[in-house]
Amino acid sequence: MAKANAPRMKILSLLNGRMDKRLPIAMVVRLAQVQEQPINGSEMTYTDNISVNGARVVSTRSWQAGEIVQLTSLKDETTIRGKVVYCQRLVDDRYCIGLNFSGRPVTWSTFRAYSRT
Repeated sequence: MAKANAPRMKILSLLNGRMDKRLPIAMVVRLAQVQEQPINGSEMTYTDNISVNGARVVSTRSWQAGEIVQLTSLKDETTIRGKVVYCQRLVDDRYCIGLNFSGRPVTWSTFRAYSRT
């Protein structure tokens, strides 16, 4: 019986969840709206987790779904653009934003990410 439900479960997981694994990698980044000047309108923050297609980033401001952001590694100034897919308010007046990297998988080794300690 379990084998008979396997294809259905696979389809449901495709519809309800993400395909790529999120890794609990924290790295210091500069977050800015693409329309703003990167130095003037940016904030220094960090990632909460990363996948090949996106990241969850902590921010001091609320973001709207659909906004385009620029994420820059402070370690080596590598930059990537992404689209905000959600913004979740935290209890301490901070926000977690989910970013999608425009359907382009990212090789995070270019960011020289490091694991949380």
